[in-house]
Amino acid sequence: MSTAKPPAYPLVFATDSGDVLPLHVICADQLDGWLTGQAAPVRAWAQANGFTAALGKVLIVPGADGTPIMAVAGYGDAAARARGRFHLAAAAAALPAGTYRLEGLDPDRAAEEALGWLLAGYVFDRYHDQKRATARLIAPDGVNAARLEVIAAGEALTRDLINTPANDMGPDILEQACRDLAVQHGADIATVTGQDLLAQNLPLIHAVGRASDRAPRLIDMTWGTRGPALTLVGKGVCFDTGGLNLKPGSSMGLMKKDMGGAATVLGLAHMIMALDLPLRLRVLIPAVENAVSANAMRPGDILTARNGRTIEINNTDAEGRLVLADALALGAEDAPDLMISMATLTGAARVAVGPDLAPYYADDADLVAAIESGAVQAVDPVWRMPLHAPYEALIEPGIADLDNAPSGGFAGSITAALFLRRFAGATRYAHFDIYGWNPTAAPARPKGGACMGARALLAALPAALKL
Repeated sequence: MSTAKPPAYPLVFATDSGDVLPLHVICADQLDGWLTGQAAPVRAWAQANGFTAALGKVLIVPGADGTPIMAVAGYGDAAARARGRFHLAAAAAALPAGTYRLEGLDPDRAAEEALGWLLAGYVFDRYHDQKRATARLIAPDGVNAARLEVIAAGEALTRDLINTPANDMGPDILEQACRDLAVQHGADIATVTGQDLLAQNLPLIHAVGRASDRAPRLIDMTWGTRGPALTLVGKGVCFDTGGLNLKPGSSMGLMKKDMGGAATVLGLAHMIMALDLPLRLRVLIPAVENAVSANAMRPGDILTARNGRTIEINNTDAEGRLVLADALALGAEDAPDLMISMATLTGAARVAVGPDLAPYYADDADLVAAIESGAVQAVDPVWRMPLHAPYEALIEPGIADLDNAPSGGFAGSITAALFLRRFAGATRYAHFDIYGWNPTAAPARPKGGACMGARALLAALPAALKL
Protein backbone atom coordinates (compact mmCIF):
# COMPACT_ATOMS: atom_id res chain seq x y z
CA MET A 1 0.00 0.00 0.00
CA SER A 2 1.36 3.41 -0.92
CA THR A 3 1.72 5.84 1.96
CA ALA A 4 1.45 9.02 -0.12
CA LYS A 5 0.55 10.26 -3.56
CA PRO A 6 3.55 10.79 -5.83
CA PRO A 7 4.55 14.44 -6.12
CA ALA A 8 3.76 16.46 -9.21
CA TYR A 9 7.47 16.18 -9.89
CA PRO A 10 10.02 14.23 -7.84
CA LEU A 11 12.43 16.07 -5.56
CA VAL A 12 15.13 16.30 -8.21
CA PHE A 13 17.02 19.08 -9.96
CA ALA A 14 15.90 20.55 -13.26
CA THR A 15 17.77 19.85 -16.48
CA ASP A 16 19.55 22.67 -18.24
CA SER A 17 17.18 22.98 -21.17
CA GLY A 18 14.71 25.57 -22.36
CA ASP A 19 14.42 28.97 -20.70
CA VAL A 20 16.58 29.37 -17.61
CA LEU A 21 16.53 32.50 -15.46
CA PRO A 22 19.61 33.53 -13.51
CA LEU A 23 18.85 33.88 -9.81
CA HIS A 24 21.33 36.31 -8.26
CA VAL A 25 21.93 35.71 -4.57
CA ILE A 26 22.81 39.03 -2.95
CA CYS A 27 24.02 39.62 0.60
CA ALA A 28 22.81 42.87 2.13
CA ASP A 29 26.31 44.37 2.27
CA GLN A 30 26.89 43.51 -1.40
CA LEU A 31 23.70 45.07 -2.78
CA ASP A 32 25.10 48.49 -3.64
CA GLY A 33 28.06 47.00 -5.46
CA TRP A 34 25.86 44.59 -7.37
CA LEU A 35 23.45 47.33 -8.41
CA THR A 36 26.33 49.49 -9.62
CA GLY A 37 27.25 46.77 -12.08
CA GLN A 38 23.73 46.46 -13.49
CA ALA A 39 22.04 48.35 -16.30
CA ALA A 40 20.10 51.45 -15.36
CA PRO A 41 16.65 49.82 -15.80
CA VAL A 42 17.61 47.00 -13.40
CA ARG A 43 18.79 49.50 -10.79
CA ALA A 44 15.63 51.53 -11.19
CA TRP A 45 13.41 48.46 -10.86
CA ALA A 46 15.14 47.25 -7.70
CA GLN A 47 14.94 50.70 -6.12
CA ALA A 48 11.32 51.20 -7.15
CA ASN A 49 10.39 47.90 -5.49
CA GLY A 50 12.32 48.68 -2.31
CA PHE A 51 14.58 45.64 -2.66
CA THR A 52 17.07 45.63 0.24
CA ALA A 53 18.47 42.09 -0.07
CA ALA A 54 16.77 41.13 3.18
CA LEU A 55 16.91 37.44 3.88
CA GLY A 56 14.20 35.51 2.03
CA LYS A 57 13.04 38.40 -0.16
CA VAL A 58 12.87 37.87 -3.93
CA LEU A 59 12.42 40.12 -6.92
CA ILE A 60 11.66 39.29 -10.56
CA VAL A 61 13.28 41.77 -12.94
CA PRO A 62 11.54 42.30 -16.31
CA GLY A 63 13.14 43.29 -19.59
CA ALA A 64 11.93 45.98 -21.95
CA ASP A 65 9.12 43.79 -23.24
CA GLY A 66 7.98 42.80 -19.75
CA THR A 67 9.44 39.30 -19.97
CA PRO A 68 11.54 38.32 -16.89
CA ILE A 69 15.27 38.52 -17.53
CA MET A 70 16.51 37.61 -14.05
CA ALA A 71 15.51 37.04 -10.46
CA VAL A 72 17.19 38.33 -7.32
CA ALA A 73 17.15 36.70 -3.88
CA GLY A 74 18.13 38.54 -0.73
CA TYR A 75 20.65 36.73 1.47
CA GLY A 76 20.59 39.14 4.39
CA ASP A 77 23.54 39.57 6.71
CA ALA A 78 25.61 37.06 8.67
CA ALA A 79 23.59 37.59 11.84
CA ALA A 80 20.30 36.86 10.08
CA ARG A 81 21.71 33.77 8.37
CA ALA A 82 23.04 32.44 11.67
CA ARG A 83 19.49 32.23 13.02
CA GLY A 84 18.37 29.57 10.57
CA ARG A 85 19.26 27.37 7.61
CA PHE A 86 18.09 26.60 4.07
CA HIS A 87 17.54 30.29 3.42
CA LEU A 88 16.97 29.99 -0.33
CA ALA A 89 14.14 27.54 0.29
CA ALA A 90 12.06 30.61 1.05
CA ALA A 91 12.91 31.89 -2.43
CA ALA A 92 11.89 28.56 -3.94
CA ALA A 93 8.48 28.96 -2.38
CA ALA A 94 8.10 32.60 -3.40
CA LEU A 95 9.32 32.53 -7.00
CA PRO A 96 6.96 31.92 -9.92
CA ALA A 97 7.10 28.73 -11.94
CA GLY A 98 10.24 28.39 -13.98
CA THR A 99 13.77 27.04 -14.02
CA TYR A 100 16.50 28.95 -12.22
CA ARG A 101 20.29 28.92 -12.02
CA LEU A 102 22.03 30.32 -8.95
CA GLU A 103 24.50 33.15 -9.44
CA GLY A 104 26.74 34.69 -6.81
CA LEU A 105 26.19 32.16 -4.03
CA ASP A 106 29.19 31.30 -1.85
CA PRO A 107 30.28 27.82 -3.05
CA ASP A 108 30.55 26.71 0.58
CA ARG A 109 26.78 27.23 0.94
CA ALA A 110 25.80 25.65 -2.38
CA ALA A 111 25.10 22.12 -1.13
CA GLU A 112 23.01 23.35 1.81
CA GLU A 113 20.94 25.70 -0.29
CA ALA A 114 20.47 23.22 -3.14
CA LEU A 115 19.22 20.56 -0.70
CA GLY A 116 16.93 23.09 0.95
CA TRP A 117 15.48 23.97 -2.46
CA LEU A 118 14.70 20.29 -3.12
CA LEU A 119 13.13 19.85 0.31
CA ALA A 120 10.98 22.94 -0.28
CA GLY A 121 9.24 20.95 -3.02
CA TYR A 122 7.82 18.47 -0.49
CA VAL A 123 4.15 18.55 0.45
CA PHE A 124 1.94 15.94 2.11
CA ASP A 125 -1.13 15.83 -0.08
CA ARG A 126 -2.46 12.33 0.39
CA TYR A 127 -5.75 13.57 1.81
CA HIS A 128 -6.07 17.11 0.49
CA ASP A 129 -4.57 19.05 -2.41
CA GLN A 130 -1.76 21.31 -1.29
CA LYS A 131 0.01 24.19 -2.98
CA ARG A 132 3.39 23.07 -4.22
CA ALA A 133 6.44 25.19 -5.04
CA THR A 134 6.89 25.22 -8.81
CA ALA A 135 10.26 26.96 -9.10
CA ARG A 136 12.85 24.43 -10.32
CA LEU A 137 16.58 24.67 -9.72
CA ILE A 138 19.50 23.53 -11.85
CA ALA A 139 22.07 21.91 -9.56
CA PRO A 140 24.84 24.39 -8.76
CA ASP A 141 28.30 23.63 -10.05
CA GLY A 142 30.43 21.62 -7.64
CA VAL A 143 27.65 19.91 -5.69
CA ASN A 144 26.95 16.19 -5.79
CA ALA A 145 23.47 16.46 -7.26
CA ALA A 146 22.74 12.73 -7.21
CA ARG A 147 23.61 12.50 -3.51
CA LEU A 148 21.39 15.45 -2.63
CA GLU A 149 18.49 13.91 -4.54
CA VAL A 150 18.92 10.67 -2.59
CA ILE A 151 18.95 12.56 0.70
CA ALA A 152 15.82 14.50 -0.28
CA ALA A 153 14.04 11.25 -1.16
CA GLY A 154 15.00 9.73 2.20
CA GLU A 155 13.71 12.81 4.03
CA ALA A 156 10.47 12.71 2.05
CA LEU A 157 9.98 9.04 2.97
CA THR A 158 10.40 9.85 6.65
CA ARG A 159 8.01 12.78 6.46
CA ASP A 160 5.38 10.79 4.59
CA LEU A 161 5.45 7.96 7.13
CA ILE A 162 5.18 10.29 10.13
CA ASN A 163 2.48 12.45 8.57
CA THR A 164 0.24 9.49 7.76
CA PRO A 165 -2.40 9.07 10.51
CA ALA A 166 -2.59 5.89 12.51
CA ASN A 167 -5.73 4.60 10.78
CA ASP A 168 -3.56 4.28 7.65
CA MET A 169 -0.26 3.55 9.41
CA GLY A 170 -0.61 0.56 11.70
CA PRO A 171 2.13 -2.02 12.35
CA ASP A 172 1.09 -3.99 9.26
CA ILE A 173 1.29 -0.93 6.98
CA LEU A 174 4.62 0.10 8.48
CA GLU A 175 5.83 -3.40 7.66
CA GLN A 176 4.64 -2.95 4.08
CA ALA A 177 6.58 0.31 3.83
CA CYS A 178 9.67 -1.62 4.92
CA ARG A 179 8.97 -4.30 2.35
CA ASP A 180 8.57 -1.70 -0.38
CA LEU A 181 11.94 -0.24 0.56
CA ALA A 182 13.54 -3.68 0.62
CA VAL A 183 12.25 -4.44 -2.88
CA GLN A 184 13.53 -1.09 -4.13
CA HIS A 185 17.07 -1.82 -2.95
CA GLY A 186 17.30 -5.60 -3.11
CA ALA A 187 17.36 -6.03 0.67
CA ASP A 188 16.16 -9.08 2.60
CA ILE A 189 13.35 -8.77 5.11
CA ALA A 190 11.75 -10.98 7.72
CA THR A 191 9.14 -10.41 10.40
CA VAL A 192 8.07 -12.03 13.65
CA THR A 193 4.41 -11.33 14.38
CA GLY A 194 1.88 -11.82 17.17
CA GLN A 195 2.26 -14.87 19.37
CA ASP A 196 5.41 -15.85 17.47
CA LEU A 197 7.13 -13.01 19.30
CA LEU A 198 6.96 -15.10 22.45
CA ALA A 199 8.30 -18.19 20.68
CA GLN A 200 11.19 -16.11 19.30
CA ASN A 201 11.97 -14.58 22.72
CA LEU A 202 10.78 -11.04 22.02
CA PRO A 203 8.45 -10.77 25.03
CA LEU A 204 8.52 -7.01 25.58
CA ILE A 205 7.41 -6.24 22.04
CA HIS A 206 4.56 -8.68 22.54
CA ALA A 207 3.61 -7.24 25.94
CA VAL A 208 3.36 -3.68 24.64
CA GLY A 209 1.43 -4.54 21.47
CA ARG A 210 -0.82 -7.39 22.55
CA ALA A 211 -3.73 -5.13 23.57
CA SER A 212 -4.26 -3.93 20.00
CA ASP A 213 -6.20 -5.83 17.35
CA ARG A 214 -3.33 -4.91 15.00
CA ALA A 215 -0.70 -7.50 15.80
CA PRO A 216 2.71 -6.38 17.11
CA ARG A 217 5.75 -7.41 15.12
CA LEU A 218 9.51 -7.18 14.81
CA ILE A 219 10.66 -6.16 11.33
CA ASP A 220 14.20 -7.23 10.40
CA MET A 221 15.73 -5.91 7.16
CA THR A 222 19.28 -6.66 6.02
CA TRP A 223 21.34 -5.35 3.10
CA GLY A 224 24.95 -5.47 1.95
CA THR A 225 27.67 -8.10 2.00
CA ARG A 226 30.85 -6.09 2.55
CA GLY A 227 32.34 -3.72 5.05
CA PRO A 228 31.57 -3.00 8.69
CA ALA A 229 28.23 -3.87 10.23
CA LEU A 230 25.75 -1.12 11.14
CA THR A 231 22.48 -1.85 12.95
CA LEU A 232 19.73 0.78 13.06
CA VAL A 233 16.91 0.33 15.57
CA GLY A 234 13.80 2.48 15.24
CA LYS A 235 10.86 2.80 17.61
CA GLY A 236 7.73 1.91 15.65
CA VAL A 237 4.86 2.71 18.03
CA CYS A 238 2.24 3.50 15.41
CA PHE A 239 -0.09 5.02 17.97
CA ASP A 240 0.37 5.51 21.69
CA THR A 241 -2.68 5.86 23.90
CA GLY A 242 -0.47 5.51 26.95
CA GLY A 243 -2.00 2.12 27.68
CA LEU A 244 -3.76 1.80 31.04
CA ASN A 245 -1.87 4.94 32.13
CA LEU A 246 -4.00 6.68 29.54
CA LYS A 247 -2.70 9.93 28.09
CA PRO A 248 -4.91 13.03 28.32
CA GLY A 249 -6.42 14.06 25.02
CA SER A 250 -4.06 17.00 24.65
CA SER A 251 -1.08 14.62 24.77
CA MET A 252 -2.60 12.00 22.49
CA GLY A 253 -3.29 14.21 19.50
CA LEU A 254 0.18 13.87 17.95
CA MET A 255 0.77 10.24 18.80
CA LYS A 256 0.63 9.20 15.15
CA LYS A 257 4.25 10.44 15.17
CA ASP A 258 5.34 7.96 17.84
CA MET A 259 6.76 5.80 15.06
CA GLY A 260 9.05 8.69 14.10
CA GLY A 261 12.15 6.73 15.09
CA ALA A 262 11.21 3.93 12.70
CA ALA A 263 10.42 6.45 9.97
CA THR A 264 13.77 8.15 10.47
CA VAL A 265 15.87 4.99 10.32
CA LEU A 266 14.00 3.98 7.16
CA GLY A 267 14.82 7.34 5.59
CA LEU A 268 18.45 6.89 6.61
CA ALA A 269 18.43 3.30 5.34
CA HIS A 270 17.20 4.54 1.97
CA MET A 271 20.10 6.99 1.82
CA ILE A 272 22.65 4.32 2.74
CA MET A 273 21.37 1.79 0.23
CA ALA A 274 20.77 4.23 -2.62
CA LEU A 275 24.30 5.58 -2.21
CA ASP A 276 25.64 2.01 -2.05
CA LEU A 277 27.77 2.65 1.02
CA PRO A 278 30.27 -0.15 1.66
CA LEU A 279 28.71 -1.52 4.82
CA ARG A 280 26.44 -4.30 6.04
CA LEU A 281 23.16 -2.78 7.16
CA ARG A 282 20.55 -4.22 9.48
CA VAL A 283 17.35 -2.36 10.35
CA LEU A 284 15.28 -3.56 13.31
CA ILE A 285 11.86 -2.03 13.88
CA PRO A 286 9.56 -3.15 16.71
CA ALA A 287 6.16 -2.11 15.30
CA VAL A 288 3.28 -1.98 17.77
CA GLU A 289 0.24 -0.02 18.83
CA ASN A 290 0.06 0.77 22.55
CA ALA A 291 -3.66 0.27 23.04
CA VAL A 292 -6.10 -0.33 25.90
CA SER A 293 -7.98 -3.59 26.39
CA ALA A 294 -8.50 -6.30 28.98
CA ASN A 295 -5.15 -7.93 28.18
CA ALA A 296 -3.08 -4.75 28.25
CA MET A 297 0.03 -4.75 30.42
CA ARG A 298 -0.60 -3.21 33.83
CA PRO A 299 1.26 -0.85 36.15
CA GLY A 300 3.10 -3.04 38.63
CA ASP A 301 3.64 -5.92 36.22
CA ILE A 302 7.15 -7.31 36.07
CA LEU A 303 8.26 -8.41 32.61
CA THR A 304 11.34 -10.28 31.48
CA ALA A 305 13.23 -8.97 28.47
CA ARG A 306 14.99 -10.93 25.74
CA ASN A 307 18.32 -10.66 27.55
CA GLY A 308 16.83 -11.96 30.81
CA ARG A 309 16.62 -8.65 32.67
CA THR A 310 13.44 -8.10 34.66
CA ILE A 311 11.57 -4.80 34.38
CA GLU A 312 8.99 -3.34 36.73
CA ILE A 313 6.27 -1.52 34.78
CA ASN A 314 5.58 1.65 36.73
CA ASN A 315 3.97 3.45 33.80
CA THR A 316 2.50 1.79 30.73
CA ASP A 317 3.09 5.06 28.85
CA ALA A 318 6.86 4.43 28.99
CA GLU A 319 6.46 1.69 26.40
CA GLY A 320 8.95 2.82 23.77
CA ARG A 321 11.98 1.81 25.79
CA LEU A 322 10.43 -1.64 26.29
CA VAL A 323 10.05 -2.47 22.61
CA LEU A 324 13.48 -0.98 21.89
CA ALA A 325 15.01 -3.09 24.65
CA ASP A 326 14.14 -6.37 22.94
CA ALA A 327 15.26 -5.05 19.55
CA LEU A 328 18.55 -3.75 20.94
CA ALA A 329 19.23 -7.03 22.72
CA LEU A 330 18.60 -8.88 19.45
CA GLY A 331 20.85 -6.51 17.53
CA ALA A 332 23.65 -6.78 20.07
CA GLU A 333 23.77 -10.57 19.67
CA ASP A 334 25.42 -10.12 16.26
CA ALA A 335 28.03 -7.73 17.73
CA PRO A 336 27.79 -5.08 14.97
CA ASP A 337 30.50 -2.47 14.66
CA LEU A 338 27.96 0.23 15.48
CA MET A 339 24.36 0.23 16.68
CA ILE A 340 22.14 3.31 16.69
CA SER A 341 18.62 3.65 18.08
CA MET A 342 16.25 6.45 17.13
CA ALA A 343 13.00 7.12 18.93
CA THR A 344 10.44 9.74 19.84
CA LEU A 345 11.06 8.56 23.35
CA THR A 346 10.62 11.25 26.01
CA GLY A 347 8.93 14.56 26.50
CA ALA A 348 11.91 15.47 28.68
CA ALA A 349 14.14 15.67 25.59
CA ARG A 350 11.72 18.05 23.87
CA VAL A 351 11.57 20.24 26.97
CA ALA A 352 15.37 20.25 27.23
CA VAL A 353 16.29 21.22 23.66
CA GLY A 354 13.06 22.06 21.84
CA PRO A 355 11.87 20.69 18.49
CA ASP A 356 14.77 21.81 16.27
CA LEU A 357 17.67 19.89 17.83
CA ALA A 358 18.19 16.13 17.79
CA PRO A 359 19.51 15.18 21.24
CA TYR A 360 21.71 12.10 21.32
CA TYR A 361 23.65 9.97 23.77
CA ALA A 362 27.02 8.33 23.14
CA ASP A 363 30.09 7.71 25.26
CA ASP A 364 32.57 6.73 22.53
CA ALA A 365 34.79 9.76 21.86
CA ASP A 366 35.48 8.92 18.22
CA LEU A 367 31.79 8.34 17.53
CA VAL A 368 30.86 11.63 19.20
CA ALA A 369 33.45 13.48 17.11
CA ALA A 370 32.08 11.89 13.93
CA ILE A 371 28.47 12.80 14.79
CA GLU A 372 29.34 16.38 15.71
CA SER A 373 31.33 16.86 12.51
CA GLY A 374 28.62 15.19 10.44
CA ALA A 375 25.95 17.46 11.92
CA VAL A 376 27.84 20.58 10.87
CA GLN A 377 28.59 19.19 7.43
CA ALA A 378 24.97 18.17 6.83
CA VAL A 379 23.40 21.27 8.43
CA ASP A 380 21.46 18.88 10.67
CA PRO A 381 21.81 20.17 14.24
CA VAL A 382 22.30 17.74 17.11
CA TRP A 383 23.04 18.13 20.80
CA ARG A 384 24.96 15.65 22.93
CA MET A 385 23.32 14.72 26.22
CA PRO A 386 25.09 13.14 29.23
CA LEU A 387 24.98 9.46 30.15
CA HIS A 388 25.37 10.49 33.78
CA ALA A 389 26.45 7.42 35.72
CA PRO A 390 25.09 8.51 39.14
CA TYR A 391 21.58 8.37 37.67
CA GLU A 392 21.88 4.62 37.07
CA ALA A 393 20.43 4.09 40.54
CA LEU A 394 17.22 5.82 39.47
CA ILE A 395 16.35 2.98 37.07
CA GLU A 396 16.95 0.21 39.64
CA PRO A 397 13.74 -0.27 41.64
CA GLY A 398 14.93 -3.12 43.86
CA ILE A 399 11.99 -5.42 43.16
CA ALA A 400 13.26 -5.99 39.61
CA ASP A 401 16.45 -5.30 37.67
CA LEU A 402 15.07 -2.18 36.04
CA ASP A 403 12.27 0.38 36.35
CA ASN A 404 10.67 1.56 33.11
CA ALA A 405 9.49 4.88 34.60
CA PRO A 406 11.42 6.16 37.64
CA SER A 407 9.37 8.30 39.99
CA GLY A 408 10.13 11.95 40.55
CA GLY A 409 10.41 13.00 36.94
CA PHE A 410 14.05 14.05 37.13
CA ALA A 411 16.34 13.54 34.11
CA GLY A 412 13.70 11.65 32.16
CA SER A 413 15.59 11.55 28.87
CA ILE A 414 18.86 10.58 30.55
CA THR A 415 17.33 7.74 32.55
CA ALA A 416 15.64 6.44 29.38
CA ALA A 417 18.99 6.41 27.58
CA LEU A 418 20.67 4.67 30.51
CA PHE A 419 17.87 2.10 30.45
CA LEU A 420 18.43 1.40 26.74
CA ARG A 421 22.18 1.14 27.15
CA ARG A 422 21.63 -1.87 29.44
CA PHE A 423 20.39 -3.76 26.36
CA ALA A 424 23.08 -2.73 23.88
CA GLY A 425 25.66 -4.86 25.66
CA ALA A 426 29.26 -4.16 24.69
CA THR A 427 28.26 -2.86 21.27
CA ARG A 428 29.44 0.60 20.26
CA TYR A 429 26.18 2.49 20.59
CA ALA A 430 24.42 5.84 20.21
CA HIS A 431 20.81 6.72 21.00
CA PHE A 432 18.82 9.61 19.50
CA ASP A 433 15.79 10.88 21.45
CA ILE A 434 14.15 12.89 18.65
CA TYR A 435 10.91 14.86 18.44
CA GLY A 436 10.13 14.02 14.80
CA TRP A 437 7.82 16.97 14.22
CA ASN A 438 7.98 20.59 13.09
CA PRO A 439 5.35 22.46 15.15
CA THR A 440 5.69 25.51 12.89
CA ALA A 441 6.76 25.88 9.27
CA ALA A 442 10.31 26.98 8.42
CA PRO A 443 12.23 27.14 5.14
CA ALA A 444 12.40 23.62 3.64
CA ARG A 445 10.61 22.26 6.73
CA PRO A 446 6.83 22.45 6.57
CA LYS A 447 4.74 21.92 9.65
CA GLY A 448 4.46 18.19 10.24
CA GLY A 449 6.72 15.16 10.23
CA ALA A 450 10.44 15.90 10.49
CA CYS A 451 13.52 13.86 9.67
CA MET A 452 15.95 14.63 12.51
CA GLY A 453 19.51 13.37 12.80
CA ALA A 454 19.52 11.19 9.68
CA ARG A 455 21.64 13.54 7.57
CA ALA A 456 24.08 14.03 10.43
CA LEU A 457 24.48 10.28 10.79
CA LEU A 458 24.87 9.76 7.05
CA ALA A 459 27.70 12.31 7.04
CA ALA A 460 29.20 10.75 10.18
CA LEU A 461 29.35 7.15 8.93
CA PRO A 462 32.59 7.38 6.89
CA ALA A 463 34.53 8.51 9.97
CA ALA A 464 32.54 6.45 12.48
CA LEU A 465 32.98 3.19 10.55
CA LYS A 466 36.19 4.06 8.68
CA LEU A 467 34.52 3.51 5.32
